[in-house]
Amino acid sequence: MELNSYDRDYHQWLTEAATTLNAGPWNDLDVANLVDELDALGKSQKRAIESYLKILLLHLLKWTFRPGMRSGSRRSSIRNAHLGICDRIEESPSLQDYPATCLKKCYRVARANAADETGLSIDQFSANCPFALADILREDFLPQD
Repeated sequence: MELNSYDRDYHQWLTEAATTLNAGPWNDLDVANLVDELDALGKSQKRAIESYLKILLLHLLKWTFRPGMRSGSRRSSIRNAHLGICDRIEESPSLQDYPATCLKKCYRVARANAADETGLSIDQFSANCPFALADILREDFLPQD
């Protein structure tokens, strides 16, 4: 059974649906608000990836800078955030490159939160993300000492 575009790539389907609705003569539809809602749904997929990436980076930083506090719970938080990103990308393959697009912004937030949560000076954390994106997106990645 061949998958339709909705099942193959949710984000792409939303984008195409909004474009199609905007172009069509839909006299009885509230096209402007419908298009806005479809756009919002697409943006929510991106926001979910950003949220998971911030959480993932936060826990990777805490794993690195607080080795004495490593636990199964922290490892579980890292795994759950990673899987959250992977699930969104699996639902919407057109967002495959989105983590690279938002990495800098997400790291900035994770860095500040890591300083708050660990009590360490923010200057102890690199101003640039110390983890390669390819590593961050690997399910089994944990920074080594």
